[in-house]
Amino acid sequence: MNRLVQIQALALALVVLSGCGTVPAPDKSSQAEKDQAKAQAKSVVVTGESWPVFHGNPTLTGFCADTLPDKPQVLWTFKTPQKLPLKSSPIIADGKVFIGSFDNNLYALDAATGAKLWAAETGASIEGTPLFADGKVFVGSYDSDLYAFDAATGKELWKFHTGDQIKGGPNYFNGAVIVGSYDFKLYSVDAKTGKQNWQFETTNYINGTPAIANGATVFGGCDGLLHLLDLTHGTETKNIEAGGVIGASPAIDGNLAYVGHHEGEFVAFDFSLGKDLWRFKEPKGSPFMSSPALTKDYVVVGCDERALFCLNRADGKQKWMFTPKGAMEGSPAIATDKVLFGDEKGRIYILSLNDGKELWSYEIGAHVDSTPAIANNVFVIGASNGTVSAFGSK
Repeated sequence: MNRLVQIQALALALVVLSGCGTVPAPDKSSQAEKDQAKAQAKSVVVTGESWPVFHGNPTLTGFCADTLPDKPQVLWTFKTPQKLPLKSSPIIADGKVFIGSFDNNLYALDAATGAKLWAAETGASIEGTPLFADGKVFVGSYDSDLYAFDAATGKELWKFHTGDQIKGGPNYFNGAVIVGSYDFKLYSVDAKTGKQNWQFETTNYINGTPAIANGATVFGGCDGLLHLLDLTHGTETKNIEAGGVIGASPAIDGNLAYVGHHEGEFVAFDFSLGKDLWRFKEPKGSPFMSSPALTKDYVVVGCDERALFCLNRADGKQKWMFTPKGAMEGSPAIATDKVLFGDEKGRIYILSLNDGKELWSYEIGAHVDSTPAIANNVFVIGASNGTVSAFGSK
C-alpha cells in the first residue's frame, strides 16, 4: 500500500507534520525516542479538521477526505481594510484561518465566523502560504524575512533574514521550518529560536513550498531542476532535470514526485531511479504554474491555457480536461471525489473527480490567485479584492 492510500484510509487519523503520513511499524525505539515522538505529535495535521500548510499536508498532495456539499453556500466573508490582493492561500488550524495579504499583514480569522482575531505586520507584501506548527504561525515576506508569530495573539516571536524576497510558503520537519528564498537558497530554521540549522544553495530563484516526506524534501525553482535533499544535514542526494523553469510546488508520494514547468510539460519523477517516468505535453505548450493535487490513481493540475487536466498517475494519459472561463494562477484541491479551484475571471468551481463535469460554480467578484483550504467540510479561499470567503452548508 503506498503512502497516499494510507493517508486516505486514515482519513480521520493523525498525519504527523514531520512527513510520512503513515503509522510506523512497531520498533525497539528507546523510551526517550518515544517521548520525543509523542511531543512532536502535538504538531499534526488532523485530516478533516485542519489544513495547516499549503495543499493541506507536508507532502503537498492537496487531498482530504472531507465531503463538500453539492451546492455550497457562503458562510462568511472577511474584507481586509485596504482591499489589496490576496495571492497567499489560506490555512486552517487551531480554530482559525490564517492568510497573508499584499497590505503586508498576516491575518488570523475565527474559522467559524470570519471575525478578525488579529493582524500582524511584516515589512512588505505576503504572497506565500503560511504554516501552522507548535502553536506558531510562520510566513515569509517580500521583505526577505521569515516570521514566527504566536498563533493565539499574533505577537512576533522572531524573524529570520534571507538574502531576497520569499514568495513561497514554508513547510515543517522535526522542529524546523523549511523555506526557500529568491536568494537561490533553501533554509532550515529552528522553529523555536529562529536560528539557522543549515542552508542549501541552488543557481536561481526558489519558488513554491518544498514538499516533505521520509526525512527528505523535494523542491524546484528557476534553475529547472527538481532537488532531493536530506533534511537532517541539508545535503543534496539527487537532482533531476525538469526541462524548464519550475514555478509551482511539487506533490510527492513515496519516491514519486509530480510537477509541471514553464515549457508546457507536466512530469512524473521517480527519485529511486533518478529519472522521469512520463511526461504530459500541454497541447498548446502553455506553462504549468499550478501545483498538482494527488489521489491514489490520478493527478489534477491546471495550466495557463485555461485548462485543468486530470491525468492517470500510472502513465500520464489524460482522463479528462475542463476549460474554465479564465486562466488558473492558484492550484486545485480535492475533497474525496470533488475537485475545487478558482480562476482569474473570478469564478470558483467544483468538478466531479470521476469525469470532470462541473457540479457547481460561484462568481466571487474578483480574480482568484489563491488555492482553497478545506477542513470540517468547509472550504476557504482568498480573492484579489482582499476578500476571504468560507463556503459550506448552513
